[in-house]
Amino acid sequence: MKVQMTVNCRQVSGEVEGRTLLVTFLRDGQGLTGTHTGCDTSQCGACTVHVNGQQVKSCTMFAVEAEGAEVATIEGMANADGSLSVLQQAFQDYHGLQCGFCTPGMVMAAASLLAKNPRPSEAEVRRHLEGNICRCTGYHNIVKAIMAASGQHVTAVAAE
Repeated sequence: MKVQMTVNCRQVSGEVEGRTLLVTFLRDGQGLTGTHTGCDTSQCGACTVHVNGQQVKSCTMFAVEAEGAEVATIEGMANADGSLSVLQQAFQDYHGLQCGFCTPGMVMAAASLLAKNPRPSEAEVRRHLEGNICRCTGYHNIVKAIMAASGQHVTAVAAE
């Protein structure tokens, strides 16, 4: 089957089997390896992308289901000049990553939350991230990064 979609504001197409997952199409077919395959069971959230503005775990969606859709991946989060977005910079400044495996999914989930709720409470951030697993950070710095990106006061000072 041939699929066509817009990925990070660029028209793409490819031949896929009907059972090809969106994550596989993005990684193998488009070379967008920032979207990670973690669990293959939709539990870890490392494969989180946006499809038509909605947060989606791309291991739960077939590529053919994204036919004609607007898809955004972590590679599309940077500013037009290639610099980090406010959210990405906050993850760096507030040490919201360690091994980095979950980070693309966390950033995409956080972007989805902030698009709907630009100034979430800490509890709202934590609740929104329940579908994304991090085995390294204990979530504290991830939450601080998201709060900082939302323009809210963060008690700890970023490392120099």
